[in-house]
Amino acid sequence: MAVFHVVCGWTAHALLLLSCLTAVAFLALCVYIKYTHMKYDHIPGPPRDNFFLGHSPTLLGIMKNDGIVHDKFLEWAERYGPVYRINILHYVTLSVSCPEATKEILMSPKYPKDKFVYKKLFNLFGQRFFGNGLLTARDHGLWYKQRRIMDPAFSSLYLRGLMGTFNERAEILMKKLTDAADGNTEANMLGLFNCVTLDVIAKVAFGVDLDLLKNSSPFPKAIETCLKGMVHYLRDVLFVYKPKNRPFINEVKEACRLLRTTGAQWIHERKTAMENGDDVPKDILTQIIKAAGKEDSMTKDDEELMLDNFVTFFIAGQETTANQLAFCVMELARHPDILEKVRQEVDDVIGMKQDISYDNLGNLTYLSQVLKETLRVYPTAPGTSRDVPEDMVIDGIHIPGGVTCMFSTYVCGRMDKFFTDPLTFDPDRFHPDATKPYYCYYPFALGPRSCLGQNFAQMEAKVVMAKLLQRFDFTLVPGQTFDMVDTGTLRPKSGVVCSIGHRKLKK
Repeated sequence: MAVFHVVCGWTAHALLLLSCLTAVAFLALCVYIKYTHMKYDHIPGPPRDNFFLGHSPTLLGIMKNDGIVHDKFLEWAERYGPVYRINILHYVTLSVSCPEATKEILMSPKYPKDKFVYKKLFNLFGQRFFGNGLLTARDHGLWYKQRRIMDPAFSSLYLRGLMGTFNERAEILMKKLTDAADGNTEANMLGLFNCVTLDVIAKVAFGVDLDLLKNSSPFPKAIETCLKGMVHYLRDVLFVYKPKNRPFINEVKEACRLLRTTGAQWIHERKTAMENGDDVPKDILTQIIKAAGKEDSMTKDDEELMLDNFVTFFIAGQETTANQLAFCVMELARHPDILEKVRQEVDDVIGMKQDISYDNLGNLTYLSQVLKETLRVYPTAPGTSRDVPEDMVIDGIHIPGGVTCMFSTYVCGRMDKFFTDPLTFDPDRFHPDATKPYYCYYPFALGPRSCLGQNFAQMEAKVVMAKLLQRFDFTLVPGQTFDMVDTGTLRPKSGVVCSIGHRKLKK
C-alpha cells in the first residue's frame, strides 16, 4: 500500500511538472508569435483569421473547395499593394509584385531558396522526394556544381540534336489523333500531351522507350500523386496528423518509391554501360552520373543525389510542358482569329513537311508569342520564393531580415498595372517590337536559379503544336469548364476534351 502511495505521488508530481512545462512552452510560443507580429505588422496585409494560425484557415478553405490560392494572392496584391504580409503560425511570408525588388532578389545568388518550402521538398511524408537535387539545393556551392555539370546536356548544340526525337514522338501523337479523327472520337488533350512529353523526357534524358501512347504505365499516375501530395504537405501542417489521410499518404510514399526505384534501375544500367566502355549519349542521365562523382567510388549520398536529380528531371521535364500545351489548345479553340493566324504561319514556314527542323522553329515567331501568352495567363509553375537574410527596403517599406519573399508570375501576369486587360488572351503582347514586361513575367523564374530546361521545353512545345496545327482541326467539346486545378503545378481542370477532325485545306 505504501508503495502504491509513493507511485501515485511520483505520478502526480510528474504530471504537475509536465503541465508546467507545457504551459511554459505554450506561453513561449504565444510570446514568439506576438513578437513576430510586432516585427512585421507595419507591412500591409489582410487581417489574420486568428492569432495562432494566421491566414492559413483562408488558404486551406480555398484548397478544400478545389479553388486556386493564387487567385487569393492576386486579390490581396491588388488590395494591399506590391508587398504584403501573410502569417502562418510563427512564419511570415511577404508576397512581392514590385518589379525592382523582383529583379534585386531573383537575379542575385545571395538570396537562397526558401527554407520552409524547399527543405520540405527534400521528402514527402518521410519518403525522400526531390532531396538535394538541382531544384531544391539551397547551398549555392552544391547547386552550382550540379548546374555546371548539367549545362552541356542543355547546350544549343545538343538541343539541335534532339529534333529527331521531338519529331518522332510527336508523330506518334499525330497517329493517335488520326485514329481519333477517323473514329470520330473525342480526345483528352491533356492526357495525350502528358504521354508524349513523358515519352520525350524518358527518351532524350534517360535513353528509355516508354511508348506511353501505346502502352500503359504507372508513371503518369505516380507523378500526379506525388504532386498532389506535395501540395498538401506544403500547405497543410496538420494533414499528416489526420487518420483519414493515411491511405492517401501511403499512396504518395509508394509513388515516390516507384520513381526512385525506377531511377536506380536506369542509372545502374547506364553506369554498367559506361564501365564497359560502351558508347553512351551525353544526355541528362550521363550528366547526372557525372554530377554525383566518379562512377567507381559512389557513396550512399552520391547515389541518393543522382536519384534526386532523376526525379527532378523526370517530373519537371514533362508536367509543365504538357499543361502548357493543353492550355494553349484550349485558348486557340476559344479564339478562332488567333488560331487562323498561327495556322497560317505554320503553313508558310512548315508547309507539308513531316519533319520540322531546328531552323524552322526560329521562324515560328507568332507561335512563340502564342506559347508565351499561354504562360502569362496560365503559368504552369506559378512562382518561386527566396529567403531575405538581411534588412532591405521594398517599395519604400522597411523589411526586417529573416523573412521569406514569395514571387508569383501568376499574380503579376494577371495585374492590369503590368498588362492591359490582363484576362484577354493576346499574343501580340509578345510581338518582337512590343514593349517587354519589366520583371513581371517569369514563368521559368529568373536569374541564376531559372529553369535549366526552358529552351528544351519550348522547342518541344513548338514541334508538337506545329504538327497539330498543320494537320488537324479541333473544337472544344461543350459543357467542360475552363477552370484550373492546383496540383502544385496548374493544369486544366477538364483536361481540354476536343473533337478532332482532319484539317480541310483551303483551295
